[in-house]
Amino acid sequence: MPNVDIYCGDAIELFKGIESLSIDLIIADPPYNLGKNYGNNHDLKEFKEYLEFTKSWLSEAKRVLKPTGTLYVFMGVRFISYLYEILDRDLGLFFNSWIVWHYTQGIGKTKGFSPRHEDILMFTKSKDFVFNLDNVRIPQKYYRSRNNMRGANPGDVWEFSHVHYCNPNRQNHPTQKPEGLIERLVLASSNENSLVLDPFSGSGTTLRVCQQLNRNAIGFELNPEYVHMTNTRLNEVFDGFDSVDPRMARVPNDLRKPKIRQEYLENHIKWFLQNHKSAIDVFKKAVKDEYGNDVFDSINKYQTFEADAQEQLIF
Repeated sequence: MPNVDIYCGDAIELFKGIESLSIDLIIADPPYNLGKNYGNNHDLKEFKEYLEFTKSWLSEAKRVLKPTGTLYVFMGVRFISYLYEILDRDLGLFFNSWIVWHYTQGIGKTKGFSPRHEDILMFTKSKDFVFNLDNVRIPQKYYRSRNNMRGANPGDVWEFSHVHYCNPNRQNHPTQKPEGLIERLVLASSNENSLVLDPFSGSGTTLRVCQQLNRNAIGFELNPEYVHMTNTRLNEVFDGFDSVDPRMARVPNDLRKPKIRQEYLENHIKWFLQNHKSAIDVFKKAVKDEYGNDVFDSINKYQTFEADAQEQLIF
């Protein structure tokens, strides 16, 4: 089992206890300075104070990150441009991607357009960094032999549903992030046994995902109630991540040649759905709708792969 630890306290102070050049990946979801209530603190600082806070913790993040490391930072629209400037111009990190997390439900407006996305900035410590594209590919819409059967690059616009209040994995936290979204960040930018840091751990999603993906992880959290929540969550039985990119269950068109179709379908669950048990039935229905009800009868290995996927879901 990986080593997963959470520490209660101020992030900037706790950073001081982390050795320089020791962290492979940082996933940070800091307060957006929008006045949200986080139990024992309110997310509301003066403009200049918030920027100074942001630069302070990002400076520490740069210090502890390995030369091959990556930093992902979530941010709302009000401060995203200032965040980019700090990372790029002040700290001299290398910009890689501006990811848009699109969701279908959000704040409603009667004047102006309702927000339906958040942003994630991806910066690296150097031009030589870890990126495991094969681990985060998505199924192709149309299969072509000249393309990679393993799938396509997911791009920089991602659709993941919020963790709704009816979801059994919903925690009592105002800004809980979907596990499937964090899974993609972890798979892309770290390897097994790597060390991942979340300096604003919140509901513990990053730590929970790292636990299941065999990454070591450290979390910082200011609220002791959220620390307790996270420890409880880490001890729960794993039954699959609470969200999935809806493209992961799609079946490529034009898999008409039986040999190619067999090879692809034998691998789909292993490649795309091994941590998403709830999406397997959606995928199987899509296959039957596209290629017929008896399509799995000729695939001897399919049940073995499905059994393997189910076994990996056991905590």
